[in-house]
Amino acid sequence: MRHSSEIVRTDATTIAKMVSSQETQAREVLEAFLERISRYNDALRAFVYVDTEGARTRASEIDREIKRGTTYRMAGVPIAVKDVISVKGLPLTCGSKILRGYVPPYDATVIARLRKAGCVIVGMTNTDEFAMGSSTENSAYGPSINPWMQSRVPGGSSGGSAVAVAAGMAAIGLGSDTGGSVRLPASFVGVYGLKPSYGAVSRFGLVAFSNSIEQIGIFARSIGDLKLTYSVISGADPLDGTTLTFDWNLTTEEGTKVNAFRAGKVIEMSGEGVEPPVLEALDRTVQTLKRYSIQIENVNIPHLENCLAAYYLIAMSEASSNLARFDGVRYGNRVKTEGNWNEEYSRVRALFGSEVKRRVILGAHALSSGFFSMYYDKAARFRTLIKSEFESAFRNYDLLIGPTSPSPAFRLGERTLDPVQMYLSDVDTVPMNLTGVPALSVPTGFANAEGGLLPVATQLIAPYGREDTIFSIASLLEKAGVSAPKVVNPWGNIL
Repeated sequence: MRHSSEIVRTDATTIAKMVSSQETQAREVLEAFLERISRYNDALRAFVYVDTEGARTRASEIDREIKRGTTYRMAGVPIAVKDVISVKGLPLTCGSKILRGYVPPYDATVIARLRKAGCVIVGMTNTDEFAMGSSTENSAYGPSINPWMQSRVPGGSSGGSAVAVAAGMAAIGLGSDTGGSVRLPASFVGVYGLKPSYGAVSRFGLVAFSNSIEQIGIFARSIGDLKLTYSVISGADPLDGTTLTFDWNLTTEEGTKVNAFRAGKVIEMSGEGVEPPVLEALDRTVQTLKRYSIQIENVNIPHLENCLAAYYLIAMSEASSNLARFDGVRYGNRVKTEGNWNEEYSRVRALFGSEVKRRVILGAHALSSGFFSMYYDKAARFRTLIKSEFESAFRNYDLLIGPTSPSPAFRLGERTLDPVQMYLSDVDTVPMNLTGVPALSVPTGFANAEGGLLPVATQLIAPYGREDTIFSIASLLEKAGVSAPKVVNPWGNIL
């Protein structure tokens, strides 16, 4: 029997092998992670709901099935799920007061596929309300805390899942990435964070924020874990008409000759406003790749600086449309009044937090008849332009490289009163959502900060549908020792 502190440091791929070979049991693995949650969740606020008994029942069931000869690809792997993804029988609130008490009657496609692979769903993790934020400070449950430093944010909106993986409370985390909401927290807490190509992973069962740009993503502490989880949840789904299956697989990806690759370092992502530790980590990554005979050149994407404005116009417009259903009749808690229907409706909508209200109002304004062509239509046309610029770059390069975030994790409360500064946190991540291409945040160094060290990261960006390229390069960086995520013992003590 392994000690619990050793189990929570073990990667998901190894856990699955140990449970499948009956070297250890799924129940033993789960108890180690539950102990970790019990010890640290009150301080970190990673989970908003822990399904202790349900997880134990599932782990015991997996152990029995393995003894009978059943095989699972991810046997006994504990999974943390962002509170915007439907898990049958578990509360789904989207970090909002308006949905408290709602329990979905079905599993999202990604959850159904993970269950079939033998995973154990541990619970639901904290998120900015309806995934709208970059720090997980907009949650009705209070902010999650960065395990590296108590005074810092973990990034958002998938901060809870990122913290759960970084702090050893889950082996794998699921999040959603609409403008960087997986990659930004992965950067801030020092784990891998993947935003797949748009359509690579089914969105059925994901509460919609901005349908045309959001994607379910993965947090992991090793590239092997990332590839394993991606291979389980990706692929066409009849319940989501935007999905497809790509014509490569993980077996062919293993044999890719990376020394034939050409990479472009994006100039517009490395200029003014990027802090020195981030640039140093980026340079270290570039120098490592050059040692493996990968040719790297500077590349321009001329209109990259306009992506943030276009992104927020599109995202807010789609959010205002999607959130119209939360009216106390179709969805959301009903607030009964003695007044008329309009008063009752307004009181239900008042349950939204300030950031959600801001985005709904701005989105409705952008879609209004007098301003549609001035705002939303112009942003949609810009999206076509930026896609063409990325396609042009990828005709010459197999991979693009830049920072994930211009800075390490910022302080709690530092940007909550300044929405523009908060939105600027996503400046290096939103272009990949607008264009639909895959991107991976790779932890590549640390910044000295008052009170200790904070992780910084580099972003690997590939052409649409070429996650295999990202996995190949990230595996190389992992083997070279550039990226080596570890379980963090609050606060910043590496296990």
